[in-house]
Amino acid sequence: AGLLLLTSFLLHMEEGHANLTRLVCDNRLIQKYIGEAKDMEKKAGQCQALPTLNCPMVLPLVDFSLQQWKSKSNETKRQEILCDLALLVGAVVEAQGQVTQECGARQLSQLYRHTNSFLLLLQTFSWEAGPWEPGCSMHSVEQTHVTSIFLTYRQLVQGKLRFFFHDLAKDLCK
Repeated sequence: AGLLLLTSFLLHMEEGHANLTRLVCDNRLIQKYIGEAKDMEKKAGQCQALPTLNCPMVLPLVDFSLQQWKSKSNETKRQEILCDLALLVGAVVEAQGQVTQECGARQLSQLYRHTNSFLLLLQTFSWEAGPWEPGCSMHSVEQTHVTSIFLTYRQLVQGKLRFFFHDLAKDLCK
């Protein structure tokens, strides 16, 4: 069922490039994703008896300084967000292996769909020819609380992703 959902989500998101343009140029879309991220975080926080994970998951540290962010090229920003997303997808999978309780599992599978589709979307969109090299010198942190994945995802969407789309809009939405 997961694959089917992912496929329909991607179809729903249309072709990578046209699609990214739509996502970037229609500010309501990123707001919608931020809203969904907050919603998932809230729902996960309401799940009863979410276990503390035995194996900690590695989460990206997604806070950033706006000053430094502005000085980076779009390609660098894209690579950095891809690294964050790749780490997040890995963390979600790690957590899914340890959370059997239905409420948490449901939120995690939704989170997996969202992070993975952003990952695929940004992988298909590049300024530079050549495959994506995950040369991630990541700032990361180990966490055992499931809710911290949702928090990290929300911060990533509200922060780097939103600013990245804002930067892209200057070029793409003429």
